[in-house]
Amino acid sequence: MEVGASQQRMAAFLRDNHDKVVGSWSELVAAGLRGRTSPQEVRRELEDLYSLIIRDLSGTDENAAGELRAVLDELSRNRARDGFTPSETALSVFSLKEAVYELVAEAADLVPEYLAFSRVVDDLGLRTFEAFSAAREQIITDQATSMMELSTPVVRLWDGIIAVPLVGTLDSARTQLVMEKLLETLVASGADHAVIDITGVPTVDTEVAQHLLKTVSAARLLGAECTISGIRPQVAQTIVSLGIEFGDIATKATLADALALALKHAGLKVVPA
Repeated sequence: MEVGASQQRMAAFLRDNHDKVVGSWSELVAAGLRGRTSPQEVRRELEDLYSLIIRDLSGTDENAAGELRAVLDELSRNRARDGFTPSETALSVFSLKEAVYELVAEAADLVPEYLAFSRVVDDLGLRTFEAFSAAREQIITDQATSMMELSTPVVRLWDGIIAVPLVGTLDSARTQLVMEKLLETLVASGADHAVIDITGVPTVDTEVAQHLLKTVSAARLLGAECTISGIRPQVAQTIVSLGIEFGDIATKATLADALALALKHAGLKVVPA
């Protein structure tokens, strides 16, 4: 039997046994999800998916394949956002084979059609897994970006003076974010002095120093001077041993010292009341 005719016969079988297959399929999926999605919601999702599978197998609707892939991708993204595992997500597709087999076993003449149908379901399951993985990677990337933004605040210390307290490793991606936020704040606030505090940076090597120098250079292009604070004794020793030169960039041991220097440059002085 030709593949096209085989698929059409399987599509007719699925259409004739719609209620039985969808009912059994919904029960299998709901059990695998352990109550985290209501049976009604599972049934609704699978009803749409089942109809598209029949349309695709029938071969009479050229748009069915694209719509089926879109529905599978959306299902995978929803599962990823809701915290389901890849196995639980793939179960939503693969368990269709078990639901159909229960009926095909009673009709021996449909065994060849079922084998072809099984391969189709396998391809759909792999599509679901790939879409889930892509969605999960995007979620992780978005979360990492959000955490990076939260860990890189720009705060106002005084009129015309802002500070960027850095905590954690300073790599190329984070340096770019620091530079963007610093420059945006300098323009928005009109500040002319920025303090880059590295007290929370665990190590300062040549790469970190280059990142700091780039940030200072970018700020200077906007007419702002920078002071690097948080130079601990261990950090100072490392900088000297590596031969790192900060040139004419002011450095201070603490954020308080850096603020005092910035106020001095602004012609201000804090005195006891």
